[in-house]
Amino acid sequence: MASEEVSAVERSAIRKVSIRLVPFVALMFFINYLDRTAIGFAGPNGMTQDLGMTAAQFGFASGVFFIGYIILEIPSNLALHKFGARVWLSRIMISWGIVALLFTWVQGHVGLYWLRFLLGVAEAGFFPGAILFLSMWVPARYRPRILSLFYLAQPLTTAIGAPLAGALIQLHGLFGLEGWRVMFLGVGVPAILIGIIAPFYLKNSPRDAHWLSEDEQEWLVKELKSEANDTEHSEHASVGKAFNNARVWVLALLYFGFIYGLYALGFFLPSIVSGFQERLGDGFTPIMQGLVTAIPYVFAALVLYLWSNNVFKKGLKTWHIAIPAFAGAVSVPLALLSSHPWITVAIVTVTACSIFAALPNFWTLPTQFLTGAAAAAGVALINTFGNLAGFSAGYVTGWLHDATGGYMVPMCVVGGFMGLSGILMIGLASRKKVAAAERSTEEFAGD
Repeated sequence: MASEEVSAVERSAIRKVSIRLVPFVALMFFINYLDRTAIGFAGPNGMTQDLGMTAAQFGFASGVFFIGYIILEIPSNLALHKFGARVWLSRIMISWGIVALLFTWVQGHVGLYWLRFLLGVAEAGFFPGAILFLSMWVPARYRPRILSLFYLAQPLTTAIGAPLAGALIQLHGLFGLEGWRVMFLGVGVPAILIGIIAPFYLKNSPRDAHWLSEDEQEWLVKELKSEANDTEHSEHASVGKAFNNARVWVLALLYFGFIYGLYALGFFLPSIVSGFQERLGDGFTPIMQGLVTAIPYVFAALVLYLWSNNVFKKGLKTWHIAIPAFAGAVSVPLALLSSHPWITVAIVTVTACSIFAALPNFWTLPTQFLTGAAAAAGVALINTFGNLAGFSAGYVTGWLHDATGGYMVPMCVVGGFMGLSGILMIGLASRKKVAAAERSTEEFAGD
């Protein structure tokens, strides 16, 4: 086959995968993130009052999700390999949809703790499973772009989900339920429905995809098989080496800072925005709260796409990670110093843009120095640290709020973690340059 024909087949195959699979898996991720952060919308709209919860109890309920998630993440991933990504992702989605639905009838904060824990158990393995599923369909050189398109679902979840949650909350009295309970009902059902559809829509491999031509199937299978053969040459002992690799732990701490900021923002931004009602009056409805909460994430989605596109064209640079980290570090506490709601929203928008500019591009870092089994082990460790940040962000932010009477101290902690991420990125890049220079010196001496 001529090179021109191969190029045409390649472009066509990647385009079809991008159109057929990425939007659907992104929709699954959209519902996934909406269900896990729905508590952030329910809290300031009646849930904490109805259940008699303090900010610390709300923070613990927000974060306990990640305990179940962490405990079951590795077993879930092993099951995914055994049963196949298509079937297992569908099972995960139906399970978490059922648990999410039960939030509609929760009666106390202890019951809320248990449901949040079970939601984490049900969702365990979904994110790495979705990444694995998409990686089974595209060669490595296309994964950064595919990943950025998939990651768009996360900011769009809040951009679209916040107004949607506000609209559902305003249906107070529907089926005799409080507004926040109607919201949980409304976000739980779609997970079950999409979970039922998923195994019929998704396919296990390019060989099963009737929407690909034979040439496109052959090209994808050949490319993916070639990469799989290269991976098999990696030593199994490299799994242990990944856990002893200092750079893996640096990346884990770096990721911790960004995820800490992400979930502190996700769980408590609706509460901060609801405080605007004191200044804007009774006309500030739950739908308006949702729209204001959505603003930072609309811009974040745009910045994510543009920033990732720049990385795709120029290659990942230190500043692609460091600049967003420092911008987030400054903007998080700065937002609370403003006395005007719209200035606060503008500054929070900078924070959201910073986090989402960095996250999808961060995941290209581990594979720069890890391959095969070491890459899998290293990514699992880094992702686990991120989940720990998800737990601690909710609980520590709520506890510090109760202890200090406001959000300034907890948001300064968030800014501190994000600043640390920027410092670690610069340090990691400097160490890489020193190592490269030492190798060049050794090679020169050897000549």
